[in-house]
Amino acid sequence: MAGIYFHIPFCKQACHYCDFHFSTNTTALPQMVSAICKELELRKGYLAGEAIKTIYFGGGTPSLLPATSLQAIFDTVFQHYNVIPGAEITLEANPDDLTSAKIQELKQLSINRLSIGTQSFHGPHLSLMNRAHNSREALQSIREAQKAGFNNISIDLIYGIPAPEHTLWRQDLEQLFALNVQHISCYALTIEPQTVLGNWTRKGKFKPAEDEFTAQQFEILLKEMKKHGYIQYEISNFCQPGFESKHNSSYWQGVKYLGIGPSAHSFNGNSRQFNVAHNFQYMAALEKNELPFTLEKLSLEDQANEYVLTTLRTIWGTDLGYLKNQFGLDLLVSQQAYLAELQQKNLAEIVDNKLKLTDTGKLLADQIALDLFVLPKD
Repeated sequence: MAGIYFHIPFCKQACHYCDFHFSTNTTALPQMVSAICKELELRKGYLAGEAIKTIYFGGGTPSLLPATSLQAIFDTVFQHYNVIPGAEITLEANPDDLTSAKIQELKQLSINRLSIGTQSFHGPHLSLMNRAHNSREALQSIREAQKAGFNNISIDLIYGIPAPEHTLWRQDLEQLFALNVQHISCYALTIEPQTVLGNWTRKGKFKPAEDEFTAQQFEILLKEMKKHGYIQYEISNFCQPGFESKHNSSYWQGVKYLGIGPSAHSFNGNSRQFNVAHNFQYMAALEKNELPFTLEKLSLEDQANEYVLTTLRTIWGTDLGYLKNQFGLDLLVSQQAYLAELQQKNLAEIVDNKLKLTDTGKLLADQIALDLFVLPKD
């Protein structure tokens, strides 16, 4: 089975940390929805008829879409794709969009999971990030969604925001646990060059938190999640038992998916496609029944490296037997000394022939994966 991802490239305003593809000019929203539906039609063969088990609306800000636009997209999906009963259908939403009326509209559609971009419950932090919502809306949106009957809610939080100590981060977590949401995604504040925070940092107007400070907040996060019964099934993702994001888990497990919309990526097992990251170029191409993507063929080494990179981040770990049988990469032989070093330093363990990172190792996940990569053959 496979998944479909929709990139909805519109936002009310630009967050100071975000470098995703989006536009704050929503005048072309109706034409964009038409182009998205057209791409769905043109690419209906990409997944070779595999049943769809997850649908995910990301962006951008999908909650800006009116119910009629979402319904048009759903109608096209159900017309051209085999969506299994009970498929996980997630919509990312900003708290300021989630009025009672909007939540009721979403409830009437096929959406059964909300991912709410809370980021913080602390007003000054929201202002620093230029979020469109305030702390009151952050709380109210979650409570209203729960009241409406959404029982699979994820919220995002950002840590590593500069502060004298960790009190505000602990308060964010306390508020989070009081809400009893099913899923939490937590990300460190990253300063990307082409963002407002990146510009401020270069000019000396903003000083990012030290790595040690951010690492300490991650360690607080891990401790508190365990204390409150949440499972860390991926480095940045935590859930109550049984509430893993099926869609995102598919990415980490190498499941095929179709990406629709400008800048969206697709993966069919042996290649990737990257849609053009330009709204009007995307819409112009679809008006001519053309698909505006770049194709990347994945070598066996590429596939092996991607498998290591994604699975090493998860609770399930990297299956060393699968890696050997599927890609011809035997890490127990080629990386014997390094694997021994990881275990000796308590960065990783091998259990049932699966390589898994410890809590300490998770802080170095990307570097460890890079060290394990197989180099392309000449």
